Amino acid sequence: MLLKAKLPAARAIREVAGLSPRDLGPGILEATEPVVLRGLVASWPMVAAARESPGAADAYLRRWYRDATVTAMLGTPEIEGRFFYNEDLSGFNFAPVRVRIDKVLDELARYRDTDKAPAIYVGSTTIDTALPGFRAENDVDLGGRDALASIWIGNRTRIAAHYDLPDNLACIAAGRRRFTLFPPQQVGNLYIGPLDFTPAGQAISLVDFLQPDLERFPRFAQAMEHALSADLEPGDALFIPSMWWHHIQALDAFNVLVNYWWRRSPEYMDTPTNALMHALMTVRDLPPEQRQAWQELFRHYVFEADDSTSAHIPEAARRILGPLDGDAVRGIRAQLLKRMNR
Repeated sequence: MLLKAKLPAARAIREVAGLSPRDLGPGILEATEPVVLRGLVASWPMVAAARESPGAADAYLRRWYRDATVTAMLGTPEIEGRFFYNEDLSGFNFAPVRVRIDKVLDELARYRDTDKAPAIYVGSTTIDTALPGFRAENDVDLGGRDALASIWIGNRTRIAAHYDLPDNLACIAAGRRRFTLFPPQQVGNLYIGPLDFTPAGQAISLVDFLQPDLERFPRFAQAMEHALSADLEPGDALFIPSMWWHHIQALDAFNVLVNYWWRRSPEYMDTPTNALMHALMTVRDLPPEQRQAWQELFRHYVFEADDSTSAHIPEAARRILGPLDGDAVRGIRAQLLKRMNR
């Protein structure tokens, strides 16, 4: 087994400093590469409490707790914070439980000074539901974007490299986190696990970033040639563009992250993941010459489509080849469901 120290070192993510939560514009929020925003949310009361002490940050969070329950992921100390599969990928190395937020905070406090603590992680929880009022004092102006604001709470955990369809602004509210990012083109070098059986909804890299096995995953060395990395402190933020793979390591015994997800496409558009699943079912196992024919059709109608693609068809007769709106998409979805249910 070869250690990460023998791999190419990740390059630093581009940094911008001096912006406030009201200063973000398209130059940041529509970037095609990651951007570290040093001190973006340093003015948050949550960050001030975290800089005082983990206990102060804990007490600040409890101010907003009412009676909400969340899904927490619990792992034994032996997993060393790495939420992952079991040995043969037939299950997972952690257990999900429904629990009140105050009980999660109690457990985090209980093990805060323990070297071999169990792994505790609350992921992607809607803030307005779990901690109503929190955003009145801790929020970012995204210029009218319809963003989902979520909170993530835990101890020293590791989240395997994965991608998200929405753009992502991740804000460090307590504790330190190390982010390692890869452009979408590195998917073949990250050794992705099952698409339809995942620890938390998204397909993940099977590589252990702290102890990468280059005999089993040799192309990971090529991925690291394109890796970007940054260590973030409380008050810092990171913009992660859509589809960029990101591995997240929480470095302290108490960590809180607030993130915002938004899509640049209309709400009525379906997730492309469904198209990928359908293509696996209908295209992947065709004879090679048929796959090549469909590859050409996808190239023509999807990946390289422009105004000339259907210009030869009268505008009123273009139907699915014309501009789509919510009604058109709902009609297409109904047709697909009817065909699939035959």
